Amino acid sequence: MKYEADTMEVVSTDYRIKTVLGRLEMIIDNENQRIGADPEFDLKVSNAHKSRCLYELTMLFRGTDPKSIATNHIDQMHGLKSKLALNARRVEAHLNAVRAVADLLKNAARDAEGDGTYTQEQFIYSEA
Repeated sequence: MKYEADTMEVVSTDYRIKTVLGRLEMIIDNENQRIGADPEFDLKVSNAHKSRCLYELTMLFRGTDPKSIATNHIDQMHGLKSKLALNARRVEAHLNAVRAVADLLKNAARDAEGDGTYTQEQFIYSEA
């Protein structure tokens, strides 16, 4: 009976790993497709979902011998690795675009505050 219980636990863990990997892949594919293209896309929510999946995988793999991981999981993880690399590039490009827009808005606000007169700081005398 012990062998049967151990086998059931391995099958259950194997199924859970497959499920979480599938969910993570779906989240990454969705994010890669929508980031920068869909103004309604919520990157913060998507990131929270990715983090949750990665946490679940960490818990599922904790104490697991790497040699006992099913080959199909390894293949799926390699596919995820390349999708995550693409995702990292897209997220970085998105964040750079957000920074550029924020800088434009900041500069426009600063320029709008100036009314063509000089500020007190411009008249500070320095002995340097």
